[in-house]
Amino acid sequence: MFGVVATAISWITLQPALSKLLAAVQRLSPNDGPQWVMAARLQRVLPFYLALDLVVVTVFGYFVLQWMVGRPLRAAEQSIERLSHANLDVKWEVGGPLMSQFQRALKRMAEALQSEQTTTRNQMAELRSTNVQLMRAQSELVASDRLATVGKLAAGVAHEVGNPLSGILGYLSLLRSRPGATDETLDMVKRIEAEVQRIDQIVRSLLELGRPSRGAPGPVELESLIDSNVKLLSSGPEFKNLKWKIEVPPSLFARCESGPLSQVVINLLINAAQAMGGEGTLELSAAAVDGQVVLKVRDHGPGLPPEVLPRLFEPFFTTKAAGKGTGLGLAVSRHLIEAMGGRLSAANHAGGGAEFTVRLLLP
Repeated sequence: MFGVVATAISWITLQPALSKLLAAVQRLSPNDGPQWVMAARLQRVLPFYLALDLVVVTVFGYFVLQWMVGRPLRAAEQSIERLSHANLDVKWEVGGPLMSQFQRALKRMAEALQSEQTTTRNQMAELRSTNVQLMRAQSELVASDRLATVGKLAAGVAHEVGNPLSGILGYLSLLRSRPGATDETLDMVKRIEAEVQRIDQIVRSLLELGRPSRGAPGPVELESLIDSNVKLLSSGPEFKNLKWKIEVPPSLFARCESGPLSQVVINLLINAAQAMGGEGTLELSAAAVDGQVVLKVRDHGPGLPPEVLPRLFEPFFTTKAAGKGTGLGLAVSRHLIEAMGGRLSAANHAGGGAEFTVRLLLP
């Protein structure tokens, strides 16, 4: 529009002078002479040149403005539309000098938004991680509170329960030794004695939950400890048909107590054998990883159901049939490992079966 107006003003100011010049040429030239004819033609085509000049200027101005302003504006509009939908992956096109400053401002705004978005994502990731840690800490706190309650309860009733149990076992021993006892009577005595011993075992397991550490942890060689535990269990009925896969490097020491650790390892091996029904391969490995000793016991059984995993270490929680388990083995094992500064966890292995991991400190 500015070009058209400028051209029109130029023509309006120049046309009177040009008309006078052409009229002077016609007066000085003879009629029908070459100069006179040329001046007459020029005077007639002046409006056409004016129109042609206006068209050329208009087309040229359109393409120049389209390249310098129109195309960058459309690109800026699309970029702003993407920014409004939180899509910060914007490709900025180079525009003319009239739009370069505006595009630079938009680019700075997009970079600032991208930086804020990255910061927000990092904060959200940290919040999620903190929330997971808080939930884990809350679960551990609840479990510790339950263990403390069970320990206090066990300390209060163990003496009262232990004395009657000893008396019952004594009477059963006398009853078994009486002459004339029938096989049916002896079988009933045997069954009662087994149940009483199971009650005694439960009371002893309860005492383990409230009992403090037996001594200061020290360096313990895992190869000899595990070897003695495996030899102790190998003769049992649940281990006769099992295959062992043991990978424990020699001279690997852990900071622990040999007695409690043996109790934990034996409990995990018995659980693994029962999970496989006494058949299959039982894997046991140990290694030093990231400043810790990692001891793993893996079975090839059905694995741990998802609904069982959160409650696996709760006292009195068991998936075994009635009379087959007390639900205290894993709770006591975790208590013993944590008393030595370690950690006991469980998960399903990617290749099948369950895997229990004991983490202990290096000496």
